[in-house]
Amino acid sequence: MSDTTLPPQQQDEQPGRQAEMRPEPEASMAKYRASARLAGKVALISGGDSGIGRAVAVGFAKEGARVGILYLNEHDDAAETLRLVAAEGGRGLVIAGDVGNSDFCREAARQMVAAFGRVDILVNNAAEQHLVETLEDLGDEQLERTFRTNVFSQFYLTRAVLPHMPDGGAIVNTTSVTAYQGNPVLLDYSATKGAIVAFTRALSKQLMQRGIRVNGVAPGPIWTPLIPASYPAEKTAQHGSNAPMGRPGQPDEVAPCYIFLASDDASYMSGQILHPNGGAVVNG
Repeated sequence: MSDTTLPPQQQDEQPGRQAEMRPEPEASMAKYRASARLAGKVALISGGDSGIGRAVAVGFAKEGARVGILYLNEHDDAAETLRLVAAEGGRGLVIAGDVGNSDFCREAARQMVAAFGRVDILVNNAAEQHLVETLEDLGDEQLERTFRTNVFSQFYLTRAVLPHMPDGGAIVNTTSVTAYQGNPVLLDYSATKGAIVAFTRALSKQLMQRGIRVNGVAPGPIWTPLIPASYPAEKTAQHGSNAPMGRPGQPDEVAPCYIFLASDDASYMSGQILHPNGGAVVNG
């Protein structure tokens, strides 16, 4: 049986652009049936322009939330996500900038409060990854940049949002199956995702008295712009082939985890991680 799951393709810049992918990821939540679980809520999603972030933004809008979308510079992707949110009757706001910069995170929180008055739900989802074959080849600049985008951003954005989050809010952090299984050519990325698991567990205890639940999602091999922006074309073509289900997942298959954790359906869950990963058992 062939281990090819997708057409070979590659992009030269991270975090990648969904409009250039073939086929495009399924991130419109077209088959999702909502039930007003987030009616009246205000959500902020980093990396919300494409991939998992787009599916979460659209899913939240379907459930009745107003949505803020943070992204780096993928303006066309962000505009399409905003269009999809509006098509579901949702109100959205797009804010471009680097979540690895604490000043930008404070400005994003300010804009959300100016537009919507508060933030009930925060999704820390932005990330980057770079293939490096050996630790000796991992430069200081890349190491710092990966941690700044993937880990520091979650500290910065959460710190900026918490003063504007009512008691009883929800935070959902994106980690990864690599936090549990490791990846020898994504050493710094794997380490950041492990840090996010620890951050999620510790923060859940700190915010318990405010009734703010903090949980995470650890996706496996999902078809997002980060994949062709990270891997050579021949590797991209094999994405997800090693998963027990033998294929990559789609953002639409991951977003319901975020909707659940953001909603009152998960009222008795905090400090937990959900694992949409194609059937891999990680015992974590």
